[in-house]
Amino acid sequence: MSRTIALRCSSWLLIGFSVILASGCSNRTHYPASGVGDSCYAKALPTVGEGGLAWGSSLNMARQKSMANCMRYAGRSGGTPDTCQVVLAKCKN
Repeated sequence: MSRTIALRCSSWLLIGFSVILASGCSNRTHYPASGVGDSCYAKALPTVGEGGLAWGSSLNMARQKSMANCMRYAGRSGGTPDTCQVVLAKCKN
């Protein structure tokens, strides 16, 4: 009998905890994903490691962001951040 009560109480505690977590996030301001509304994109790749794709409001901004992403991701993946180069840059229209 005590096991049934313990299971019932733990279920209610789990539900209560979930409601508390959900209510804490409900007042948070939601921002659009990066690149929403931007019309230009660029991709930069290193010789070894992961590269970076980025969106920007201008071609130059997209290139700068993709180079920064490439250096960051190449460094994290054991690649060569110093060899990053923009391999693709376009604006959609």
